[in-house]
Amino acid sequence: MDLMQAIRGQRSVRTFRPDAVSSAHLTTLIEAAGWAPSPHGRQPWRFVILTQPDVKQHLAEAMGTTWRNHLAQDGQDAASIERRYQRSLQRITQAPAIIIACLYLDDLDSYPDPERQAAETTMAIQSLGCAIQNMLLAAYALGLGTGWMCAPLFCPHEVRTTLNLHASLHPHALIPVGYPAHEPTRKSHLSVEALVVEWK
Repeated sequence: MDLMQAIRGQRSVRTFRPDAVSSAHLTTLIEAAGWAPSPHGRQPWRFVILTQPDVKQHLAEAMGTTWRNHLAQDGQDAASIERRYQRSLQRITQAPAIIIACLYLDDLDSYPDPERQAAETTMAIQSLGCAIQNMLLAAYALGLGTGWMCAPLFCPHEVRTTLNLHASLHPHALIPVGYPAHEPTRKSHLSVEALVVEWK
């Protein structure tokens, strides 16, 4: 597949067919992520793959409890909270596979001053985004649909506890993976002219 075709075609999928995603395809996605650029080549990312329905359900419920509390703090009414929760629960549990993308900082360079250490961490976070994008594009090239859910950022303790993850793993994203049930509606994108603020 042409690279620009994949870039333009990749989209966020929220409903999936029940067909299982093969282990070979999931392995390809992780391999694609591993080729992303990273600070000093340290590859500060690790991934957790979930395919068992009970594990996905347990994770979705644990995350959902915290999310509902956050929505209530935002002043949303109980009926709206429940509707949003059920949609999110369905999106996670009905996806044939879930990939949890975690930031892993143990192998980064260490600096004596907090400014450079913060910059090192920022570089690691940026590279995790690159790794996820590689994964999304590889999935699209394989005919798979994906999404990018940042919910783990708002409840890392729940994700870590539910999946029994080591403290060195910082959950940043949840990627549902499967075959799209239908073509999602595409949102408009800014033009090149709107994106470039200076060209000298």
